[in-house]
Amino acid sequence: MTEINNETRKTVQDLRSVYVPTPSYRKLEADFHKLLEQRRADMADGIVNKAEGIVLVGQSGSGKTTAIRELIRKNKSLLQTDSTQDICEFFSLQVPSPATMKFVGAATLRALGYPYSGDKQGPAIWDQVKVQLKLRQTCFLHLDEAQDLARYQTDKERQSVVNTLKSVMENSLWPTGLILSGMPDLKKIVNQDPQLARRLYPVEIGRLHAVRDVEPVLDIVQKYVARAKVKAQSCVRKESFAKRLMHAADYEFGLMTEITVQALSKALFNEGFEAELQLRHFADVFFDRSAAIDALNPFVAEDFTRIDPRQIFEFDGEDA
Repeated sequence: MTEINNETRKTVQDLRSVYVPTPSYRKLEADFHKLLEQRRADMADGIVNKAEGIVLVGQSGSGKTTAIRELIRKNKSLLQTDSTQDICEFFSLQVPSPATMKFVGAATLRALGYPYSGDKQGPAIWDQVKVQLKLRQTCFLHLDEAQDLARYQTDKERQSVVNTLKSVMENSLWPTGLILSGMPDLKKIVNQDPQLARRLYPVEIGRLHAVRDVEPVLDIVQKYVARAKVKAQSCVRKESFAKRLMHAADYEFGLMTEITVQALSKALFNEGFEAELQLRHFADVFFDRSAAIDALNPFVAEDFTRIDPRQIFEFDGEDA
């Protein structure tokens, strides 16, 4: 292994920080800007309108959390996002477990910096949440992994969730736009009530297509290679490689870019800037992530489409 110097570390860090915008992200950002501009106009005119929001859905590994993080990063000049300051216009919170509205409300209060007393019921807690959202001048509340709000709940319990979410956006004192992100099960909550669905702009991160996305995937890999200032062997410019990479990522865009960055990082750390990105770098990354033998490694196995890339500790045969 070559000695790892500061330039190599900085390059790897740079690769990890790169965000590749997709059509889904562009829609997310356009919808967000539309909502932000409308809220700014209402505030300037002293008008209180019911807020609207966004629902972002995608499978695990699609890049939902990264998309929201990029949205916040790119719009820091437009709104205040530092949760340690008195005014925070964008608050982000991962839905805790258990995902009851009382527990989520309590977690939201704590995130807003309010000392929560555990003897209150759900509605009273959310009344406090609304007060704190006004005091912090929060225009948008982001709930990540929001599909958990509907997990293991009856239709009646889900309706209670829906009513609580609507009350945040319809608060006459300080309406707050909701940004809900999560797995496709989140659609159950949104579609539970037409009024809620009407107030949320839908954005879905679709899966990669084994044929249609071959060229875009190859282009993305080459852009990462150019950014890393290394070379790439011809084997990682072929259609067959793109198909292997997409399958290894279970056809999720976020996982595909993550594996690519890890393969380049491995090449840089092992061989420095003289490295050539090879298929074996991707195979090694998949092994690191799954402990899969070659017969179950999509970058090695001949019949790679039969492999379940989500499984770890898988072996081609009975355990010894």
